[in-house]
Amino acid sequence: MTKQAPSTHKLKQIDVAVGVVFKDNLFFVCRRENHKHQGGKWEFPGGKIEPGESPEQALARELKEEISIVVEQCKALPNITFTYPEVRVSLHVYLVDKFSGNAIGAEGQEAKWCDINTLQTLDFPDANKQIIETLVKSF
Repeated sequence: MTKQAPSTHKLKQIDVAVGVVFKDNLFFVCRRENHKHQGGKWEFPGGKIEPGESPEQALARELKEEISIVVEQCKALPNITFTYPEVRVSLHVYLVDKFSGNAIGAEGQEAKWCDINTLQTLDFPDANKQIIETLVKSF
């Protein structure tokens, strides 16, 4: 019996800007569409950072498109790198505590405001669990 050499296949790397939208002691979360990676789970809004875009620019663009708000102020939280079997994600996480507009699921996704206790009960992708741990310590 021969041993197989370790896979040299490199995982796809995705850089994502994530907005922890916070207002009146509540956090805004959205449910991922079922057909997407980690579909059906809750997440903080955001999306892929496009080539030539800074994480802050991507954050502003994604939050405008996804939840119809304009970021006026954000603060960087610790970045998170997480490896799923099929992809590695690098999350550039920001606390968005000053914005204009009313957050909604602008792309038809389910969305809601929830407090820190409810946040801990929702089913999030594994990569997001470190964000929640950080929030629990801070709020």
